[in-house]
Amino acid sequence: MIKNRAILFLSILLVLTACNLPGMNSILPFPDTAKVNWLTPAPDAAATPTPFLPIIEVIETPNLPNEVVNEEPVAIPTDSRPKRPDGQVNILILGSDYRPQSGYRTDVFMLLSIYPNEGTASILSFPRDLYVYLPGVGNQRINVAQPFGGFELSKATLEENFDVTADYYIMTNFQGFKGIVNNLGGITVNVGQYLSDTCDLPQGDANKYCTVYAGPTYMNGDTALWYVRARYTSSDFDRTRRAQEVIYAMFDKLMSLDAISRVPDLYNLYLSSVETNLTLSDIVPLVPVSSQILSDPSKLQRYAIGPEHVSSYVLPDSGANVLIPNYELIEEIIIDSAFTP
Repeated sequence: MIKNRAILFLSILLVLTACNLPGMNSILPFPDTAKVNWLTPAPDAAATPTPFLPIIEVIETPNLPNEVVNEEPVAIPTDSRPKRPDGQVNILILGSDYRPQSGYRTDVFMLLSIYPNEGTASILSFPRDLYVYLPGVGNQRINVAQPFGGFELSKATLEENFDVTADYYIMTNFQGFKGIVNNLGGITVNVGQYLSDTCDLPQGDANKYCTVYAGPTYMNGDTALWYVRARYTSSDFDRTRRAQEVIYAMFDKLMSLDAISRVPDLYNLYLSSVETNLTLSDIVPLVPVSSQILSDPSKLQRYAIGPEHVSSYVLPDSGANVLIPNYELIEEIIIDSAFTP
């Protein structure tokens, strides 16, 4: 379990909007080259999700041997699990690595559980290489559930493997991430530890390496994206920590701009930037929870499936590296994060 300062629901929602906040360009300008062009929804468009990411063709991947993981879903025992708390809302937060002509994967896969009755929330991060059973597809990484079958398959995958239900989802891509950071005029990230990794940024050294040190560090959109995605000198588990640090930095900047009072305007703007099944009427009842967590950060708990909860494995046919879940250990995290207000 990871405990830290608050990343409340509204902050994550706003991070995923990746849109121009009302009046912000006149306050926090940024170079023209950093601007993001967004789709403009039709004035008479229905309040339904509009996919902006292509669905890639399903390619069969050989199942693991039975001694490693069963070909059928491995259900987590539920006889001792508490029932789902009254009023709970679960939102699946997805970050896509979409690139033109190459499809996408959801390398960010997080479940946000909100408890309006208690005024609390929790967030649980799943590793992108977690090898699980996708209903109707077979054993695959969890990060291909969304491109293979949309939210319905992502939702079914969580239910089959972890017995937890997602009610809604929000998905965005790299452009959205960089756009919100730049529109905020950059962010100050409290870097947890030293990182030096390859980059293609102006501040890179002669060997094309960028370096940050522990402590407060200013980042624009490109630098923040590099910091979250750097992978050659660190692990995916470390990337989870860095992503949480950047999300909190965004939240901190947004709260300084009184974002909570601007929810309707922000919602209308983010519709052109993300794919989601959340409506404004779904969001408004959750705003009070944001205020409660803002006043008491201990009301939000952060969790992550880490190296102690999985086993590394190399698929014999493809040579791909995956992570085999230890369901008994993960069950403890699921109960704490998704079943305990």
